[in-house]
Amino acid sequence: MVKRWGGLVAILLVITLLITACSQAPATLVTPFTGPAWAPALRVLPQETVIKVGMKQVVSDAGILIGMAKGYYQDVGIKIEAVQFNSGQEMINQLAAGQLDVAATVTASGLLNAISRDIPVKIVADKGINMPGQGYYRLVIRKDLANSIIDFTDLRGKKIAVVGTASLDEICLARVLAKGGLTTKDIDMQVIRAFPDMLVSLGNKSIDAAMVIEPFVTQGIAKGIVDPWKDPSEYDPYAQIALLVYGTSMTTRPEVANLFMTAYVKSMRDYNDAFFKNKNKAEVIEMLCKYSVIKEPALYEKMYPTGLNPDGYLRMNGIAADLAWYKENNLLKSEIKLEDVVDNRYVDFAVKTLGKYQ
Repeated sequence: MVKRWGGLVAILLVITLLITACSQAPATLVTPFTGPAWAPALRVLPQETVIKVGMKQVVSDAGILIGMAKGYYQDVGIKIEAVQFNSGQEMINQLAAGQLDVAATVTASGLLNAISRDIPVKIVADKGINMPGQGYYRLVIRKDLANSIIDFTDLRGKKIAVVGTASLDEICLARVLAKGGLTTKDIDMQVIRAFPDMLVSLGNKSIDAAMVIEPFVTQGIAKGIVDPWKDPSEYDPYAQIALLVYGTSMTTRPEVANLFMTAYVKSMRDYNDAFFKNKNKAEVIEMLCKYSVIKEPALYEKMYPTGLNPDGYLRMNGIAADLAWYKENNLLKSEIKLEDVVDNRYVDFAVKTLGKYQ
């Protein structure tokens, strides 16, 4: 009799344990995925999500490149698939077609017209501005012409290259010329699709000047090919040079978009710490050498540093000025307003999560 009761007790104990285990199992499935040490309040993605990012892998892409190197994107469940481009227009075409998730690019009529067609593409964050006295995107002139092209009016009739028309590149050139009362009709504007090719053309004297970004400014100076001429703060002080743009796959997935942006802003803060506060600079330069197209550490010490807002926000007056230029030049297919193209909610989320940059 005692054995029988002992057996029954054992069976009941096993059943109780099974019921308890089963009742607890679902609770473990809904436990939030806690954030990384640098943002513990984040709820990260439960499964790795691949994000295709179009970029040129230059220094202004530091918000992506540093995050890849330090694992910030991986920490929140995102795997970056970098797609190399030579031109912003190619990037915009693929973004509008849904073949890219994120584009690191500049404004262009193609981008704005895609937005005006109600394609849910949005400009979401800063990716490069000129700092006073340290303009990373500027008009450079041939070294041998430095004594003859002194004022803005001296640009009349000169062969000047941009990487693309109907885009930020042409806008920046137009603003340079405007300081001398000139327009692009007063020069021989050339289109050269890659910055390294511009240096070749300057070197063989087939062009007189070009709109060039770093590190090509510094490379051209080192080779004795170019003169950096005037600082961009003289002719384009409020420009928003480069942008981060979200495609449809991001704007329709706010959770992913917010996590991406938080890692992006964190990366830009590391960049600012390195280049403007001299914190861990050697480490950051090593990362950029590994992940960007610029592989020479010494160049980073010589270059005009790209300005990157450590809180991620765009220069709204710069974007507004770009919109006005496109409209004046009849490049927009329909009316479009600033609030139609820019969406700050993702940067808002990142800054709320990380706090304001100190």
